[in-house]
Parts: sequence; C-alpha cells; structure tokens
Amino acid sequence: MNQTVRKAVFPAAGLGTRFLPATKASPKEMLPLVDKPLIQYSVEEAVASGCESLLIITGREKSSIENHFDISFELEQTLKEKGKDKMFEQVRAISDIARISYTRQKQALGLGHAIYQAKDFVGDEPFAALLADDVVDAEKPALKQMIEVFEKYQAPVIATMQVAGEAISRFGVIDADEVEPGVFKIKDMVEKPAFAEAPSDLAIIGRYIFTPDIFDAIERTTPGAGGEIQITDAMRLLLKDRPFYAVKLEGVRHDAGDKLGFLIATVEYALKREDLGTKFREYLKGLEL
Repeated sequence: MNQTVRKAVFPAAGLGTRFLPATKASPKEMLPLVDKPLIQYSVEEAVASGCESLLIITGREKSSIENHFDISFELEQTLKEKGKDKMFEQVRAISDIARISYTRQKQALGLGHAIYQAKDFVGDEPFAALLADDVVDAEKPALKQMIEVFEKYQAPVIATMQVAGEAISRFGVIDADEVEPGVFKIKDMVEKPAFAEAPSDLAIIGRYIFTPDIFDAIERTTPGAGGEIQITDAMRLLLKDRPFYAVKLEGVRHDAGDKLGFLIATVEYALKREDLGTKFREYLKGLEL
C-alpha cells in the first residue's frame, strides 16, 4: 500500500550564531519576516501540504517558540475586550494551526543528530523535515511538490535549486539523472564541493522527505568536526541501500539564515503584501541608491 507524508519535523535547536547579537537570548527561528516569525512560514507550508502532526526540536532558550504556538489567554482577552476581532482571529489561528509536539536536543550536534530526536515521534511512517532558514515562496507549497514525487516513487525525496557559478561551493550538491521534468534520481551527493568539482548545479536546500530507515543510517554515521552528525553523510549511507530522488522546486528560495538573504526576503515579502506593498514600493523608488 502506498504511503503518504502526514508528519513533519522542524529542527530548531541551533545557536543562530550568524545573527548574533539578536539571537543571544531569542531563537533565530523567531526572527520576524515582516510580521511572522520564520518558523511559522515553514509550519504553514507543512500544514498546507497535508501534514497533520508536527514536531519542533528545540533547545535551551527556545521556549518562545512553544509560547508562540500556544494559546495566549491574556492577549486574546485584551483583544476581544477592545473589539480587535481581526487581530484576535489572527492570534487564535496560530494556536489552532496543527497538533504540535516538542522535544529537546540537549546539544546542537549537527542536523543528522537533530533529526534523530524525532525517531519515537515518527515511528514507522515517512516524514518531512523542514528548516526554517529556507523560506520558499511558491504557488504550490514546496513540500507539496515533494510529497507528490514521494507518493509516486515511495522513496526519500530532497529539495534542490539551481545555483550558478562559484556559489555552488556553499551547498551540498547532487549528482543525478533526470527521470522526468524537474525530478532526478540521485547517484551521489557531495558536501560543499569546489566549483570545478561540482557534479551539477543542483544544490540541496532545507526540505527533505525521509523514510524511517534514515534513523539506522544516522546511527551508522561517523561524527565529523565538533562531534556533529551531518545528514548528508547519513543520506549517502542510505543511498547505497535504496533509491533517492530530488525535486527542482518551482518557486523562489530565500536563505533567511543569512543576513543579506533575510533582508532580501523581507523586502520581497513586504512588496507582495496588499497592506504594505504600494507604500513600500513608493518609498523604495524614492531612495537615492
């Protein structure tokens, strides 16, 4: 019987060092992109793609993530009393978005180690893993695009995008054969290759669909620098035993984990807003650049 993806995992225990000092006491995942925290975008994407049970993997100093998705009685009561019904509905919708569970990663020991914390939550089902850093602006949700491929091939699926030139050396890169438009069967993956040695221009980004055998592969993965277990190493181990597919996403991916990428995403998302776009566009046109 063919399976589909109903569970999603959000690793959110990283230290957010690229955004210090803003992330000294606040989670990077709670940085606002216009007026919504980064992690809410990926949670909404998972729900819009059909996921029903969500697990956020947190760490110390991350309680504000749990608070954000919880009911806020005092705030809701105040908004109701002041007749701010639209704001009340916005706030309540966040806590009603999905069934969200939490678990702690006691040490930030790499993405592979973070995903391993979801083993009990996942059980014997396929699941998605989404990184809040990667915000994908797409007509059809990025994860939905991937789930359609998973449902067809019943094998792990990773998201990729084309990256031109030297920038490819900042990513994991796939070596793959195109099996249908925008869908690739992976032969190998290389972590941050030199530009001249990159097997393709398809870079791995922060969306994955895994089958439960990824946990055995993580257990067999040798830790790298700083004791970190990298998910790419675990995927390469699993690739020896089963097929892997990749999707070239339709849409625009923003690296909101990078200061410049975050600023670009903020501008792009603000310009799309009905309540902000026109005035913001006029402001930008008036700048002496």
